[in-house]
Amino acid sequence: MSTDEVYGSLKPQDPAFREDTPYAPNSPYAASKAASDHFVRAYYHTYGLPTLTTNCSNNYGPCQFLEKLIPLTILNALDSKPLPIYGDGQNVRDWLYVIDHCEAIYLVLQQGEVGETYNIGGLNEQANLTVVEKICAILDDLAPKPDFHHSSLITFVKDRPGHDRRYAIDCTKINRDLGWQPQEKFDSGLLKTVQWYLNNSTWVNQVRSGAYQNWLKQNYENRKA
Repeated sequence: MSTDEVYGSLKPQDPAFREDTPYAPNSPYAASKAASDHFVRAYYHTYGLPTLTTNCSNNYGPCQFLEKLIPLTILNALDSKPLPIYGDGQNVRDWLYVIDHCEAIYLVLQQGEVGETYNIGGLNEQANLTVVEKICAILDDLAPKPDFHHSSLITFVKDRPGHDRRYAIDCTKINRDLGWQPQEKFDSGLLKTVQWYLNNSTWVNQVRSGAYQNWLKQNYENRKA
C-alpha cells in the first residue's frame, strides 16, 4: 500500500497519475515510499515474490489520527483554535473516503493480478482551503455558535518544504480490470466524517494526549504566520 506522492507534483492542466507515470518524488518521505515500491517490484521480478502494489490518494473518514488536515480542522474549530493552512491553501489533493479505499484493497487482494500495480483514487480533487471552508460550513450548521462563523479561525502558516502542488489519480485500470470505482462523493463523505467526530468525543479524548500534543506544538505552534 503506497501513495500518490511517489509520482511527484502535477500542474493544473496535467492529466492524473496513471500506473505508468514515471516516479518523481519531491520530498524525503515520498522518496522513501518510492524506494519501498521499487524494492517490492524488484523482489517480484527477481525472486517471484507474489506482490500487489496499490497507490492511493488522500484518505479521510472515521478514526483518522488527529494530525491530518480534516480531523485537525474539525477539532480545532470545535475548540475555537486557529485552523492552520499551509501556504496559500491552493494545494490540490484527490480525496478518497476510507471505506472506498478498504473495499478497493480487499478487491485487489482477491482478484488483482500478481505483480501488478493499481491506482486507487476518490475522483474528488479539492484545494486544501476549500476543504477547510467546507468543514467550517458544516460545523456552522451542526455545531453553531452565536454570531460566529468557524471560517474566521482560518490561519495561513508558512508552507512546508517539498509541498507538492497537486495530486490526482486516474482509476481507469482498477475500474476496467476489477470493476472498482469510488462510491462516496466528497461532500457526503465529509459530512459523515464531521458527524463521526462530533459523535465520538470519547475516542478523540483518548488520543489527545502527551505525544500528540507535542507533535502539534512542534509542527504548528512554532510556525510563523
